[in-house]
Amino acid sequence: MRQFTAVVNPTAGGSSGAAALLQVARVLREAGAELETEYSRSLAHAQDIARAAGERGRVVLAVGGDGIAGAIGGALSGTDTVFGLVPAGRGNDFARALGLPSDPEALARLLFDGRPRPVDTIEVRSAAHDRTVALGSVYAGIDALANRHANQARLLRGAASYYAGGLRAVTTWRPVDYRVTLDGQEQTVRGYTVVAANSAFYGSGRMIAPGARVDDGLLDVVMIREAPRRLFFTIMNELKSGAHVGRPEVQVLRGREIRIESDRLVPYGIDGEVDAVLPVTAKVLPGALKILH
Repeated sequence: MRQFTAVVNPTAGGSSGAAALLQVARVLREAGAELETEYSRSLAHAQDIARAAGERGRVVLAVGGDGIAGAIGGALSGTDTVFGLVPAGRGNDFARALGLPSDPEALARLLFDGRPRPVDTIEVRSAAHDRTVALGSVYAGIDALANRHANQARLLRGAASYYAGGLRAVTTWRPVDYRVTLDGQEQTVRGYTVVAANSAFYGSGRMIAPGARVDDGLLDVVMIREAPRRLFFTIMNELKSGAHVGRPEVQVLRGREIRIESDRLVPYGIDGEVDAVLPVTAKVLPGALKILH
């Protein structure tokens, strides 16, 4: 019988983390599972709880959004601990990429009966992060600035906060001269963003990398080049469907390791969290995380 430790971000999705867990926990306990709940004070605290639970042989559930999912998933990457998600955040993009059911009962059944499958993770290194491990994507440029604005939004939630953050970012953004080295091959790109994606989604359902798969051992690198501002707004809308990848201003490459540098201070983000500037190096870790999906 599975034993679960649920690590809850109490502020996720407007304090909905605990409410989301209650519905799933009821079904798990009725099925005979044992579940304990821990509330995190920070992402680092959530990682400590997860590691300790994993060492006791428990299945660790991240309850919240992409921030806590990425933090805990990264902490468990490379271990034998089984990981699961209870989406309760603003974006839930990695859960979306996994195709997790939105119905609490269906999700509970998957967590109780499902078999863990390996997925890739991303090792990230920079001056700010000697080494951290992410799940979804590393993105450098206007989207990182938009994400920062979205995280600061008080009155908006979900996709609306990301869209408003994007509009605010576009008004002040100047194109960047990037130097991108992918698997040893260097090129320069002048544009808006460079994204190294393990997951197809970011920014609350924006399909930045439609071809990305969480278990193919590769990163999809999406580069959006300089374009007229009005066209960039069109590209932002096309992120809903992934149609932007057909435009000449958008280039998609695949590889295992990327280094992103720039001609000025440019913010980058990891799984919904933005706290650093370029340069950054991202490397795929194939099949490093056992997850229920």
